[in-house]
Amino acid sequence: MTSTLVIAPQWIGDAVMTEPLLRRLHARGERITVGALPWVAPVYRAMAVVERVIEFPFVHGGLQWAARRSLAGEMRGQFDRAVVCPNSLKSALIPWWAGIAERVGYQGEARWGLLTKRLPNPSKTQRPPMVAFYGALSGEAGFESERPQLSVAQLAVDAALAPLDLQRAGYYVLVPGAEYGPAKRWPTSHFATLAQTLAQRTGRAVVLLGSGKDAPVCDEIAKAVQQAGSGRCLDLSGRTGLTEALALVSAACAVVSNDSGMMHVAAAFGVPQVAIFGSSSPLHTPPLSPQAHVIWLKDDPSYQPPLGCAPCFARDCPLGHTRCLRDVEPTRVLALLPP
Repeated sequence: MTSTLVIAPQWIGDAVMTEPLLRRLHARGERITVGALPWVAPVYRAMAVVERVIEFPFVHGGLQWAARRSLAGEMRGQFDRAVVCPNSLKSALIPWWAGIAERVGYQGEARWGLLTKRLPNPSKTQRPPMVAFYGALSGEAGFESERPQLSVAQLAVDAALAPLDLQRAGYYVLVPGAEYGPAKRWPTSHFATLAQTLAQRTGRAVVLLGSGKDAPVCDEIAKAVQQAGSGRCLDLSGRTGLTEALALVSAACAVVSNDSGMMHVAAAFGVPQVAIFGSSSPLHTPPLSPQAHVIWLKDDPSYQPPLGCAPCFARDCPLGHTRCLRDVEPTRVLALLPP
């Protein structure tokens, strides 16, 4: 049986998009070990086909040549092939230094010699959807209809819910952040209105998830719910690791998010969700789930005047109005959520 090392992408959403690739490799008899940075490693522990996860002790953006070479030395002789998902030069160094005979990846940053098989980089105008982009590294086709699948053990879900006094399917999850920038974030005031309405109308708790960077936004939403006396709102921003966040998302009755990594996580769990797109496009990175509803004003013929500026793919709205998100009313999101 072939032993394969997969070098993971560094973003949560991209990590989720690699699951069909790993499932295909596993189906043809390969034993999968994933090398991942700590902040995405839990995603791979939620993939049934992954046998082992090695957490790379690297910081974001760091070269850390000595550490990479040392880790490669420890891996020498363990793997028959490597699949390198990122396009960076440094991501291909460990398989090369480890002496892995077959090393597959995209050409990326001129990685001649580091890879034994280099796929040509797709142009920006012809780049396939992310599942197919990563799936091509298997050497096979037919990924167009594949959907990522994640799973969390019942014991892990119970361990996450019990301290918070939550029941499976007894709460909504709102994820108001987007690492990329403000042009992908639905207004905080809209999230607050939605949280108030959900808590008041349904009696279910509202759980706010995000990183420490999202804490000010989540705090504002939680305070709005508390001041209105609408119901129970738990602000967990910066207070849970990704492992706990995955468990919480997997057991929610529904999730509302921007176009973010957690949007793809919710889709991979098959949780009912509403995904709100602004500066980005669901034509390229939609949530891949029949349970997902996408709101994108650019694609809405009833929206007037039409948005000629979207998608701009900017971090901040170049025109300063962020109409693509501001004009999505909370009532529209509420209508798509299960009661």
